[in-house]
Amino acid sequence: VQLQACGGGLVQAGGSLRVSCTASGITVSDLVMGWFRQVPGKEREFVAHIRWSGGRTYYVDSVKGRFTISRDNAKNTVYLQMKSLKPEDTAVYYCAGDRGSYDLGSWVQTYEYAYWGQGTQVTVSS
Repeated sequence: VQLQACGGGLVQAGGSLRVSCTASGITVSDLVMGWFRQVPGKEREFVAHIRWSGGRTYYVDSVKGRFTISRDNAKNTVYLQMKSLKPEDTAVYYCAGDRGSYDLGSWVQTYEYAYWGQGTQVTVSS
């Protein structure tokens, strides 16, 4: 099982960026996929998740209205579209996935996910 994240980069405050995560070696029809982010010295924090089947989504309050998580079943890929970026969004962004039942977890904790991508750096300059 592999999750390959890409698409990070440097953007000015107020700009937009899209990161993506492609899954391989796993059947994704029942996966919950999430995005987390981490800055040095802090714990990895939840950003958003999506239920692969049905597309139900959930966001941390700080990104609601600015970030959108979506998926492309044919490509086995989940996206995080980020708009109106702020310097405080600067972090390494990680995608995560798990086969667990969506209705049996909160999916906002790192321990709920079995599979992790390698992370991609997003830097927002002021």
